[in-house]
Amino acid sequence: MARAAMPYISGASPVRALADAAPTPFWLEDPDRPDALPALVGDETCDLLVVGGGYSGLWTALIAKERDPQRDVVLIEGNEIGWAASGRNGGFCAASLTHGLGNGLARWPGELAKLEELGIRNLDDIEDAVARYDIDCAFERTGEIDIATEPYQVAELKEAAEDAARLGLDRHRFLDQDELRAEVDSPTFRAGLWDRDGVAMLNPARLAWGLKRACLDLGVRVYERTRATALASEGLGMAVRTPYGRVFARHIALGTNAFPSLVRRVRPYIVPVYDHALMTEPLSDGQLAAIGWRNRQGLSDSNNHFHYFRITADNRILWGGYDIVYRYGGGVRAEYDQHPATYEKLARHFFRCFPQLEGLRFSHTWGGAIDTCSRFSAFFGTAHAGRVAYAAGYTGLGVGATRFGAEVMLDLLSGERTERTELEMVRSKPLPFPPEPLRWAGIGITQWSMTRADTHGGRRNLWLKAMDKVGLGFDS
Repeated sequence: MARAAMPYISGASPVRALADAAPTPFWLEDPDRPDALPALVGDETCDLLVVGGGYSGLWTALIAKERDPQRDVVLIEGNEIGWAASGRNGGFCAASLTHGLGNGLARWPGELAKLEELGIRNLDDIEDAVARYDIDCAFERTGEIDIATEPYQVAELKEAAEDAARLGLDRHRFLDQDELRAEVDSPTFRAGLWDRDGVAMLNPARLAWGLKRACLDLGVRVYERTRATALASEGLGMAVRTPYGRVFARHIALGTNAFPSLVRRVRPYIVPVYDHALMTEPLSDGQLAAIGWRNRQGLSDSNNHFHYFRITADNRILWGGYDIVYRYGGGVRAEYDQHPATYEKLARHFFRCFPQLEGLRFSHTWGGAIDTCSRFSAFFGTAHAGRVAYAAGYTGLGVGATRFGAEVMLDLLSGERTERTELEMVRSKPLPFPPEPLRWAGIGITQWSMTRADTHGGRRNLWLKAMDKVGLGFDS
C-alpha cells in the first residue's frame, strides 16, 4: 500500500475511477452549508478579538463566552467559517495532543501521562459540546487503528502497545493479522493497534458550522470575508486593521495556523504543506460486506508516507495522505488545492488496499494546507506584553487539539498559572525552519529519505537520524 513503485495489477486502470470526480472538498458541498455573514465595515471595540474562523478561533470564542458570558467577543474570518483546513480534513478527532504516543515519548516523556490525561479530557469536552449545542456532525467515538503493512511495522506496533500499557492506557489493543482482518479486510494488513476510545470520527465542516451557530447564540459577533491585514498596539490594548475597518480589543487570540501570522516572529516556526484526499461514491451492501468495517474505526498505516482512511455516515470511503506537497516559499494558494499526480497515486494505492472494491468510483478530489512545525504538535506563546496569544503547528491533528489550544490561549491571556500553562509542551517552542532555499532543499531531502525508509524495511538513513537527533524533522 505504501510502496509507490509496486505495480497495480488489474484489468482496468484505477485512474478511470477518477474520471467523474468533482474537484472540490466533499464536506463543503453540503446543501445545509450556512450563508456567510457580512464583512466588518467601520470600527468595532471588544474585550477579546479572535482572528480566524476555523476550529482554533471558534473554540476560543466559544470557551471565552462559556468562561465569562459578559465578555464582549468578536471573531473575524478572512473567507468563510470552516472553508480551509477545518472544512476539508479527514474528520479524525483525536485525543492525542502530541501527534501520537511515539512523538510524545520522544519529546516529553516525563509529562506524557499528564498530556494523555488532558487529551482524553479534551476529547470528552468536545463530545459534551457536540451534544450540548446539538451539533449535527455525525460524531462517532469509534477509535482508530494504526496498521502494519510491512513485517517490521508489526514489531513497532507491539512496542507501541507496551508503551501504552506502561503509561496505564488500557484503551489500546494490539490486533494480530486475523483479528485485524476481522475488523477491516485487506490483503495488505498484517497487524494493528486499536485505540478504542481516543479518536472520534465526524463531519468536519458540520462541526465548524455548528460551533459558529453556538458562538452566535452566546453573543459572539462574527464577521466573515474580513481579513486581518495588520496588528498594532493601541493605547492599553491592540488594534487589527481589516479591508474596511478596524477592531480595537483588550486582548487578541490568533487562530490563523497555516496562514502567515500577524506576529511575524512566529512565521519561521510554520511550514504550510499540502495534503490531498479522495472520496468514493457510497458503497453498496455487497461492497461493505466484502471489506467488513462494521465498527467504523478510523484507519491509518504505519509508513512515513502514510495513508489515513475512514468510512462516512453515508458509507463512502475517504482515502487521503501519502504525498505531502511543499511549494518553494511556502505559499497558501487556491491553485495548490488540486494535485492530479497525487490523486492518481492515491487511486492506485486504494485499489491495492481494497482490490475487492474494483469498479468503485471516486466522487470528489481536494487538498488543503496543513500548519506543520518541526515537533509535529502545537506550540503556544504570547506577544505585545501578553495582550496577544497564539497557538499553531497542529500538523494534521487540529480537529481535536485546537480545543486544547483555545484553552491554553485563554489561560495565557488571563495571566493565570494553570495545569496547562505549566506544561513543558506549552512553555517550550519547536526549532524554527531555516530560510529558503535551505528550507526547500531540506524538505526535499527529508521526503526522499522517508520514501527510501519505507521501501527499505524502515531503516532510517544518516539524514533522518540527524534530523531526529536535533529535533528538526518533517512529518508526512
